[in-house]
Amino acid sequence: MALVLGSLLLLGLCGNSFSGGQPSSTDAPKVWNYELPATNYETQDSYTAGPIGILFELVHIFLYVVQPHDFPEDTLRKVIQKARESKIDYDKPETLILGLKIIYYEAGIILCSVLGLLFIILMPLVGYFFCMCRCCNKCGGEMHQRQKENGLFLRKCFAISLLVICIIISIGIFCGFVANHQVRTRIKRSRKLADSNFKDLRTLLNETPEQIKYILAQYNTTKDKAFSDLNSINSVLGGGILDRLRPNIIPVLDEIKSMATAIKETKEALENMNSTLKSLHQQSTQLSSSLTSVKTSLRASLNDPLCSVHPSSETCNSIRLSLSQLNSNPELRQLPPVDAELDKVNNVLRTDLDGLVQQGYQSLNDIPDRVQSQTKTVIAGIKRVLNSIGSNIDNVTQHLPIQDILSEFSVYVNNTESYIHRNLPTLEEYDSYWWLGGLVICSLLTLIVIFYYLGLLCGVCGYDRHATPTTRGCVSNTGGVFLMVGVGLSFLFCWILMIIVVLTFVFGANVEKLICEPYTSKELFRVLDTPYLLNEDWEYYLSGKLFNKSEMKLTFQQVYSDCKKNRGTYGTLHLENSFDISDYLNINEHTASISSELESLKVNLNIFLLGAAGRKSLQDFAACGIDRMSYDTYLAQTGKSPAGVNLLSFAYDLEAKANSLPPGNLRNSLKRDAQTIKTIHQQRVLPIEQSLSTLYQSVKILQRTGNGLLERVNRILASLDFAQNFITNNISSVIIEETKKYRKTIIGYFEHYLQWIEFSISEKVASCKPVATALDTAVDVFLCSYIIDPLNLFWFGIGKATVFLLPALIFAVKLAKYYRRMDSEDVYDDVETIPMKNPSH
Repeated sequence: MALVLGSLLLLGLCGNSFSGGQPSSTDAPKVWNYELPATNYETQDSYTAGPIGILFELVHIFLYVVQPHDFPEDTLRKVIQKARESKIDYDKPETLILGLKIIYYEAGIILCSVLGLLFIILMPLVGYFFCMCRCCNKCGGEMHQRQKENGLFLRKCFAISLLVICIIISIGIFCGFVANHQVRTRIKRSRKLADSNFKDLRTLLNETPEQIKYILAQYNTTKDKAFSDLNSINSVLGGGILDRLRPNIIPVLDEIKSMATAIKETKEALENMNSTLKSLHQQSTQLSSSLTSVKTSLRASLNDPLCSVHPSSETCNSIRLSLSQLNSNPELRQLPPVDAELDKVNNVLRTDLDGLVQQGYQSLNDIPDRVQSQTKTVIAGIKRVLNSIGSNIDNVTQHLPIQDILSEFSVYVNNTESYIHRNLPTLEEYDSYWWLGGLVICSLLTLIVIFYYLGLLCGVCGYDRHATPTTRGCVSNTGGVFLMVGVGLSFLFCWILMIIVVLTFVFGANVEKLICEPYTSKELFRVLDTPYLLNEDWEYYLSGKLFNKSEMKLTFQQVYSDCKKNRGTYGTLHLENSFDISDYLNINEHTASISSELESLKVNLNIFLLGAAGRKSLQDFAACGIDRMSYDTYLAQTGKSPAGVNLLSFAYDLEAKANSLPPGNLRNSLKRDAQTIKTIHQQRVLPIEQSLSTLYQSVKILQRTGNGLLERVNRILASLDFAQNFITNNISSVIIEETKKYRKTIIGYFEHYLQWIEFSISEKVASCKPVATALDTAVDVFLCSYIIDPLNLFWFGIGKATVFLLPALIFAVKLAKYYRRMDSEDVYDDVETIPMKNPSH
């Protein structure tokens, strides 16, 4: 099984293209409690060419113009199938058709190659005949320049054209130098790039055992959480049951407790009221007696003889008339007692209603402790089952094929690394030869264009328009010589340069169009995944190689895409076909034992709600008649004065009248009686008023507690009946539901854990991203970016420079006539217009 991973790496590092695939769809559970530690890899996923990428894009555009056809998937498949045949019959129609398809696809490259071959063949021949003609004073070899009216214009046109062409050639040479330098620079990075990839692959190999250890370690975390809930069953399960019962029981108990408080308040109010009534009866009697005594004293004082003498008689008569006001309120002694109601309330309080309510509260609060005490044996059994599951999971992870695959894969990694390091020096040596050859080619072109530039420079600077062709200066003549040297070198070397351009063009263009571009677009993988293509007996090559099940769809494209997405090796290679972890980590099997233990979890609860005695107490309190008492009788007296008049005002008035009398016994006795009335107010009236205030407060309390008493009691009894029915009918279902919820919580920890294990092993453990990165490094980076892109830029630049040597040498030959010193020139008479040759030259 490790052969596939190893082959992916080996094929990638050797420049082949077997990999790829559509991403497989994996959906993780919505909530995870764990996450595998992240693995950091050193090698970058992508490579950027930098500023010179523009030059590479120009080459790609040129190749698209030359070769605009889509990637020939069907043609390539047929070529591979033909290549497997031991003998190819070229006369078969399908073979001829296949050849025509290849020619059609390669038409642009073939056409450019043919043009290059024509250049290679014709340029030496043209150069040879050109030289022979020049030696025979033909083709411009005669050192004689004919004078023309447009000679000045032609010279300038030839010079400008040659300059433009030289600039174009220089740009091509610049591209050649850049490409040559890039190859050398990038090949030097290959060792570091390879080391980075191997480091990532070893990180993959080393991190996988740690990931498996982490997975196993998380079982202890899960088990500890479950143990925590098992140890806290009183708060988890008992608390859940309690929370379900509270809304139906606590409000009833709270109402009963409130009623018990009201009964106590009623008793206190009745006791206060009863004692107040007795006190009022006694105080009213004492007030009446005191007022009678003071009236007797006043009548005796008014019998004084002075009261018969005017004007004292008028004062005495007014006092005598006011004595009728000195009476106590007789109704205070007639207020009905509340002994009967108090006896009824005391009879109700013989039942400790408050204690019964507290007993109900306590029966609820004891639920968690009773749950814990009743489940000790079951909890111990569940803990034993959880400990056994941990050892089962450990056995499953030890039998995973991932470890064996990675062990075999490490051998491939070591062998590949040794191979790479062993052959890198050879590659670097060949790169030195290539760099030196490219430098020579670029330098040769540079030399030719330098001669052209020097020829233009000397020719333009040394040209004298007043000089005749035979009298031109040395600088101008040197310019013409430089141009002819450039022409000679062009004829001598351009065909050799074109050979190199054609060879590199054919190789580089085909690799770019048949490997690099389809590798990037994943079209190449579709060809490799063609059924029965790589092996005529296997429908899918990887499936047959891995599992001997070639009908199972496991493709290079899918493997590559999954690795690119950092998917685990197990899920990427569909190792469930050899070791189905779902069977070994079957959630139902592992949780069935936990569930069976939890099924035996039984809880019995008895909830106390008041009882018959408590119900009778409430009914007796409702029947005690507090709500039917005539409170208006009592309230009416609390608003009246205990005496018929305000004794203080009466005393002050009496005192004032006494002061109006002449001094004597009458005056003194009236003042004494006024003082006595003040004392009666202080000692008798004020206590009665205080008692009336107390009576008022008690009456108000009784009104409040007795208001709607029967309805309240009936409502409480109805709520009590509802709560009792709820407990009787639903307590079992509540316990069962909360027990199921508790069981689901405990099992849920391990369901999530087992699902996470399955997901992690399938999708995360031994993620094969470094393998995809190594393949990208080998094909996309090393082959295409490090070698093919600079190679294509090299032939593009050198080819452009070589092609433009042809017009350059034509213009150079034409222009040299205007710079070189001629042996003869045309002579004109003043009259005749027929040119005559000067024989002296």
